[in-house]
Amino acid sequence: MPNSTGHSLTDSFWNGVVESEDGYKSVSFGTSGHRGRASDGSFNKVHIRAITHAVAEWRQKQGYTGPVFVAMDTHALSKPALEVVVETLEELGVPVRVDVKNGYTPTPVISRAILVHNRTYPDALSDGIILTPSHNPPEDGGIKYNGADGGPAGSVATGWIQQRANELMATLSYREESSINASREPAGKVDYVDDYVSKLPLVVDMDAIARSGVRIGVDPLGGSALDVWDAINEQFGLDLAVVNRSQSPDFAFMPPDHDGKIRMDCSSSAAMANVLARKDEFDLMFGNDPDADRHGIVDAGGLLNPNHYLVVCIDYLLRHRPQWGRDLGVGKTLVSSSLIDRVGASHGRTLFEVPVGFKWFVEGLHQGRLCFGGEESAGASFLTMDGQPWSTDKDGIILCLLAAEIYAVTGLTPHAYFQKLEAQHGATWYRRVDRPADQRIIERLKGLRAGALSGKLFGGDPIVKAEASAPGNGAPIGGIKVTTRNGWIAMRPSGTEPLYKIYGESFVGPEHLEQLLKDAAALVG
Repeated sequence: MPNSTGHSLTDSFWNGVVESEDGYKSVSFGTSGHRGRASDGSFNKVHIRAITHAVAEWRQKQGYTGPVFVAMDTHALSKPALEVVVETLEELGVPVRVDVKNGYTPTPVISRAILVHNRTYPDALSDGIILTPSHNPPEDGGIKYNGADGGPAGSVATGWIQQRANELMATLSYREESSINASREPAGKVDYVDDYVSKLPLVVDMDAIARSGVRIGVDPLGGSALDVWDAINEQFGLDLAVVNRSQSPDFAFMPPDHDGKIRMDCSSSAAMANVLARKDEFDLMFGNDPDADRHGIVDAGGLLNPNHYLVVCIDYLLRHRPQWGRDLGVGKTLVSSSLIDRVGASHGRTLFEVPVGFKWFVEGLHQGRLCFGGEESAGASFLTMDGQPWSTDKDGIILCLLAAEIYAVTGLTPHAYFQKLEAQHGATWYRRVDRPADQRIIERLKGLRAGALSGKLFGGDPIVKAEASAPGNGAPIGGIKVTTRNGWIAMRPSGTEPLYKIYGESFVGPEHLEQLLKDAAALVG
């Protein structure tokens, strides 16, 4: 896969330097690990070796002695990055587990593997490293770390790993070394796919789906979920067709996203255009991003807004999981729809509202205090039938299968189910806008405080509440959320791309929503 300089991405990864005008390009953990590009020197073998070395030191500090579960998605840079991770861990004497077929592995499958291992071997805890930049463009690379709780590592862990990796990279001799020159322990093999798929009846009613005969079409969008969907079809005898089997790392089959870039974003109607074109051939269609931690749900009504689907999932699960305790809370990010608040309240559930980032739900899911955690960007997970953690990272696969269960049990498509809830709880209009952001804009967003908004109107209404931190856990949101009598807006920088995001929801109508978004953009601009 060539880049703009005519060299392959993998050549840039193996041979690229980490130097820039200001010195080496440092490691920086966003909401989901470190991401970068080999072509500009922000993601290459030195970065990956330093991050892996730092992870090895971190896990030693935590007393983890079990294996590190390592996996990759289908981006071009993921395979060479995985090779560096495995080699580095082996040379440091850290036990490693990789896929038995050397294949691609979704993020939720690794989360599940960590949880199962640590439940079985509590005195030899494991963790995981996943090579993926999620839905980012083909030329991007990514590496993320999941702790012993199975979920994306929290800020304390990622902050320590980032600092230590940069300390290592700051040493010229470390950057020039080709090997750590230590003892090696060969990687062990795990059947990731079968271990995950065979246990799906614990979390989704697979029998109901099979009996219903619901016709399902799946497009993994060139990602790591292909083998999982094939195994699901084989083990459970569903009427399921995979409509796109390509795993080409250039993702040339993908339609451009809304801004003309190639992104494997299953929540984008532009990126899901190929799926939408075939929606009339199936009762339901599903899409996943390359590491399958996100879901895209399509029925006769088109691509379901991820916020709307979260509302549907929460209502359905609270009605059809009788073994879940009544005291279990519902987790949402504070930029998700207020309809979640209304549905949760109708079931008498406590709402746990947090900043953007699935890491904020990990503890609640792991300890069984939350039955569901979801964010507006099409990422969610939920407990097993008997109230145990299934995955503590986003799981796009079980969210897709849940749509099939809902259809099988209720006879309603996700769109029809949402319309029923909307009639019961009231309509809202929601949209997110992404805009380019430089460092000046990012710092401005992070510095916004309620006092600076005094006297301002949003959508023609005065401010009822302005928040720079989340009510569920008091963590800073990296921007600000403003609520009025008739809606709300929120602004924050992206944790994965040079963008800032404006979220808005109106309780009045689409024109009012547009005014809310316009007023928010004016505040930033």
